[in-house]
Amino acid sequence: MQRKFSGRVNWVNRQSWKCDGRNDVEQAPPASGMRQLAGTTAIYDLPEYRNNRCTGGLTPLRSPLLSFTTQSPIRPLDFCNTANQRSSPSKEAPMKPSLFLLLAASCLIPALTTASADDIASIALPATDDGLPGAGPIRRYDWFRGLWKERHATWAKRIEQDQNAVVFLGDSITQGWGDDLQGAFPGLKAANRGISGDTTRGMLIRLKEDVLDLNPTGVVMLMGTNDLEEKAEPQTIADNVQLIIAELKKHNPDMPIVLCQVFPSSASKSRPADKIKEINRLCAKVVQGDPQITVLETWPLFANEHGDAKVEEMPDLLHPNNVGYAKWAGALRPILATLGFIETEADDFQTEPGFVSLFNGKDLTGWGYRVTPEKSREGALKWMASDSTVVWPFVDEPVSFNGKPVTSEGRYRAINGRLVVTTPPEGRKIQQLYTTQDFGGNFTLKLEFRATPNADSGVFIREPQLQCRDFPLAGPYKELKNFRSGDWNELVVIAKNGVAHCTCNGEVIEEAFKIPATGPIGLEGDKGQMEYRRIRISQQ
Repeated sequence: MQRKFSGRVNWVNRQSWKCDGRNDVEQAPPASGMRQLAGTTAIYDLPEYRNNRCTGGLTPLRSPLLSFTTQSPIRPLDFCNTANQRSSPSKEAPMKPSLFLLLAASCLIPALTTASADDIASIALPATDDGLPGAGPIRRYDWFRGLWKERHATWAKRIEQDQNAVVFLGDSITQGWGDDLQGAFPGLKAANRGISGDTTRGMLIRLKEDVLDLNPTGVVMLMGTNDLEEKAEPQTIADNVQLIIAELKKHNPDMPIVLCQVFPSSASKSRPADKIKEINRLCAKVVQGDPQITVLETWPLFANEHGDAKVEEMPDLLHPNNVGYAKWAGALRPILATLGFIETEADDFQTEPGFVSLFNGKDLTGWGYRVTPEKSREGALKWMASDSTVVWPFVDEPVSFNGKPVTSEGRYRAINGRLVVTTPPEGRKIQQLYTTQDFGGNFTLKLEFRATPNADSGVFIREPQLQCRDFPLAGPYKELKNFRSGDWNELVVIAKNGVAHCTCNGEVIEEAFKIPATGPIGLEGDKGQMEYRRIRISQQ
């Protein structure tokens, strides 16, 4: 015999519900819906809400609810809104049992996908922590077990197809990108191995089956946010990340690894800014100096002035919407291009009449290292003495890189028509690459540049440095209206009578930049990655 259930459902967040009626239901873990407690007759798992889209359905765990009352009416669009807009709460209204069926029918239910035993050639979520590597939480909620099983059942059919792919390893933020990563990286063979709700220890457990067995050509990692919700300490999270990286390096010591900083969220999501920043600091320390690993600064890309996620990019303060995913893709694209996974052909740009190219797109002919001036040495020594994270190598003899595609230490590279200043493994490394030719008189210099988030660099005009970087984050020209983050921007420098007029995408950044009578053109590297192309000059 079924008993009637009557209660009130309160919206806790986009992933969590609780019932405070006669039969109490505890607040469920994020994205799990409602869990049954003693005394309740029937509970439904509510659909996951990812990127403003429904990825699950109402799953009856026992008998159906016969009556239900909510503070606001629950409509299909509340769960499965395809317009990336949540409907606003309205007045209290009864919810009929038939609505549950409507909700279930209106959403995809991947967790209920049937598969034969032969299809599920995947690991099972271990029942206990005994003998497992790493430390910290492993989620074992019913909804997570179901999702784990469903994801591995799908992946078991793709093992051969996904061989030698770039593997994206992560949680719901990665999973929400979809198998095709929203088409963000044309030409990239990718395998999405994100599982919603997973922790760093969970990823460590499934690393062999989900990543190593695919013999990936590269791995992109984003992880750690769910650990915080389960009360893990930043050091525990960083230790698990270190173990994952060690296994990846053991499998292939030459495979590039991209470690994305944990995205900002909110203390209301049990993910306070100070904890996330500490995770990112500890993880950067773990990989510092390792040329196999590129750290991508996603924190400043998404954080607001308070260190929380921006609601216009992460409506639930946790998961990106389409705008957020586009920003993440824009940040990753230069890195993947430098690693040779995308943009494998040079553009067909032709230098306009009156201009001479300073970079042939194939090697570093015409460029080299100049002797570090004594004044710069003095300033560098003081800087390094006060900040141990800064590295500033000195040049004692001039070096030319004619005919060479890369500098001696590998920092500057000619890659498919781009002059790339790579992300330094040390975190910050101050270097300058100069033209071997000096330029006097009046001239017009044109080039295009692309920067990863918070990248810091500059263009030397004969001697003084014109800042050239990710302006919106790194400054100094933060208010530019035409700047395109994660994309190419044009810098034009018109030098005349000892001053230079400088614009970025047509906007003035320096009206009268004082310069010496003669000198080279230089490109600085500091932190992050900078790329330059179409570097050309017209001398009057």
